Amino acid sequence: MSSTTPSPAADSASAHLHLAVALDGTGWHPASWREPSARPGDLFTAGYWADQVAEAERGLIDFVTIEDGLGLQTARPFEPDDRTDQVRGRLDAVLVAARIAPLSSHIGLVPTVIATHTEPFHISKAIATLDYVSTGRAGLRVQVTARPHEAAHFGRRTLPDVDFDDLGGAAVRELTTDLFDEADDYVEAVRRLWDSWEDDAEIRDTATGRFVDRDKLHYIDFEGRYFSVKGPSITPRPPQGQPLVTALGHAAVPYRLIARQADVGYVTPHDADGARATVDEIRAEQRAAGRADTPLHVFGDLVVLLDDTAAEAAARRARLDEAAGEPYRGDALVFAGTASELADLLQEFQAAGLTGFRLRPAVVGHDLPAITRKLVPELQRRGLFRTAYEADTLRGLLGLARPANRYAAA
Repeated sequence: MSSTTPSPAADSASAHLHLAVALDGTGWHPASWREPSARPGDLFTAGYWADQVAEAERGLIDFVTIEDGLGLQTARPFEPDDRTDQVRGRLDAVLVAARIAPLSSHIGLVPTVIATHTEPFHISKAIATLDYVSTGRAGLRVQVTARPHEAAHFGRRTLPDVDFDDLGGAAVRELTTDLFDEADDYVEAVRRLWDSWEDDAEIRDTATGRFVDRDKLHYIDFEGRYFSVKGPSITPRPPQGQPLVTALGHAAVPYRLIARQADVGYVTPHDADGARATVDEIRAEQRAAGRADTPLHVFGDLVVLLDDTAAEAAARRARLDEAAGEPYRGDALVFAGTASELADLLQEFQAAGLTGFRLRPAVVGHDLPAITRKLVPELQRRGLFRTAYEADTLRGLLGLARPANRYAAA
């Protein structure tokens, strides 16, 4: 991957922080679809998603991520369930982002893509196309899956049926390492395909009849452990050169993927000490990968329930938990309180080294407007967040330079 000069915006000591919003159905709480603001009847319409992104853009959010998967949502970690009281079914995240792109102007669009059962060539041109459609606001969130029933949708490979209750066991460690090493190969191939056209490869000269300079299209000849990709891409180099690559990590193996390949990593600390230790671990992996001088944002993920008082937020959380039949416990810290209290927590985490946050609205219809209309003004009042979009590309919003093409002649 090409290195670029570190940017102050990518420095954890920067005064301003970055905000992303993670969109997933009607919200991250399993009972969110039963709330009055949820609009479950609109969930599979383009207008629903356009409205959510418009609200996020109104709040000057850096980017939204859009969840996706290769199997129905499930309350069980690694197998399907039979529940009918929770949202099931999705639209394709990349296609949703492409539909929304012409309806938005500044906000970044980062759909989830699953590396485990898809091909780098297909995803490279899909995200490059999204970058063109959005005029430079595309990215991807790379994800892996260890679920055997999802592998059965494709019939090309099987995944070992390991005991995931033993997360520290050798079988789980081996499978996890294999999947994330595959994702590393995957992203490397995607990045090389984005560079397989030089920026000036298209001539488009009607007088001479030359549309393209074939010498500026490159075979990438990628040979990894998991993929062999000849190239070049069929899509010219994206407007950003390299659209944003992001990944979520909870432990050492995914932290290595973040350190080696990502522009933004999402982590799930539950306190400032945890945030500091995680950032230190990722920075150490970044140095080991030879990317110490490459800007890398580390965002903290939080599920948020925002209300005018902490008591109201706690009561709403209790009501949602009661509707779901059990307390909601996800991978990330669940915050229930006021915008001012959340701003205090974000500042505490920022001081521990995080450069931004990906907020997961518990109920999109309620908590997304609370983020944009209550939290954002509070952060602005503290001088911690932008008052206007300052760049036209997603890389620009995050203070990341447009990388040089690795195949272009010096």
